Amino acid sequence: MTFEQLQLSQPLLNAIRHQGYIEPTPIQQQAIPHLLEKQDLIGCAQTGTGKTAAFALPILQLLSQSRAKQVRALILTPTRELAIQILECFQSYGENLPLRAAAIFGGVGQEPQVTALQRGVDVLIATPGRLCDLMQQGYVKLDRLEIFVLDEADRMLDMGFLRDVKKVLAALPKQRQTLLFSATMPREIESLARTMLHEPVTVKVNPVTDTATAVQQSVYLIDKKNKKYLLQEILKRGITSALVFTRTKYGANDVVKDLAKAGIEAMAIHGNKSQTARQTALSSFKSGKIKVLVATDIAARGIDVPELSHVINYELPNEPETYIHRVGRTGRAGLGGIAISFCDYDELDYLKDIEKLIGKTIPRETSKWPMEILQKTVKQPRTAPSSVRRRTAAASGEVHAAKRSAPRRQPSVVKSRPVEKRQRRRP
Repeated sequence: MTFEQLQLSQPLLNAIRHQGYIEPTPIQQQAIPHLLEKQDLIGCAQTGTGKTAAFALPILQLLSQSRAKQVRALILTPTRELAIQILECFQSYGENLPLRAAAIFGGVGQEPQVTALQRGVDVLIATPGRLCDLMQQGYVKLDRLEIFVLDEADRMLDMGFLRDVKKVLAALPKQRQTLLFSATMPREIESLARTMLHEPVTVKVNPVTDTATAVQQSVYLIDKKNKKYLLQEILKRGITSALVFTRTKYGANDVVKDLAKAGIEAMAIHGNKSQTARQTALSSFKSGKIKVLVATDIAARGIDVPELSHVINYELPNEPETYIHRVGRTGRAGLGGIAISFCDYDELDYLKDIEKLIGKTIPRETSKWPMEILQKTVKQPRTAPSSVRRRTAAASGEVHAAKRSAPRRQPSVVKSRPVEKRQRRRP
């Protein structure tokens, strides 16, 4: 099937051709005809399947048939990275159409976003928190919305945005076209779908239990202390681009520091980074300025880097579905990719869960650092940085010094009245 057979308009076909796409992906083939008929839809597709174009193309075609000066399509997505990625897609596909798209998200000042809204926006991409804030301030009105898309619904649930999603739904007109996309369909998402969609068509492509067939997967069994040496060795093999995943923000920062000591430039992207820092890191990685980007799972579904050659799981995720989304960053659009995982003794249970989910054993690789520690480690509380400890100790010393130098209070003496001797009366 070709894009022409999907009955897309010529301006959209020209934009698709300009982007270098020739054939629609399975999710696009199944979803676009229903969406052009203005049907509600539930799409269950793993990351990297062309899902964004599956809803962006028909939305642009439907909105281009008329004009209005208000938000007509809203795409709600869980993370800032996803919001920016979706905005870029709408801008690329709609380059030949007189439509405006904008994204609003937290972590940055709201003034430029408010200015964009005041100029007029046809398509609004938003994260839940910033959208609710601007709605409360009166900058966003959704009473004339025509199309609503809830993207990455399962991730939205995991991140605790369900209450905000319901606030947004309450502000939408009842007469609208609604789309829900989710990589997995837990019970809570199915319940939400029943309340927000009307007679939806369901499209399922590549269930989440399948990893991308074009991705070559392997795992090293290794002690935790030796992971940094194995990572350095792998990255020095001439890898063109590598996305390295850790479970925690602290872990991501530590990996970047260890790589810097080995002469390998890398940047980290996680929730503690400012939006400016995250965008700088992502832009540097996409442009090829740096070859290594270290990320936490907040970015597992929000990073879209064409021709990413390697995904490295420095730490295995504790949720097997997350492994699918991490690996899905490479091997996109049928291109080849390599996914390498490091597994220490504490992570063996995670590895078993992953292999159970994908239904196959991940091939083992050997290195000069085989696993030698065969017992689980006792977790110790993370100590504060030395600078913090010094400040705390100094403050404690000042308190003790103040106590020592303070003059002692003399105990107060309560004078008792002299007891008068009672005279005995003579009879």
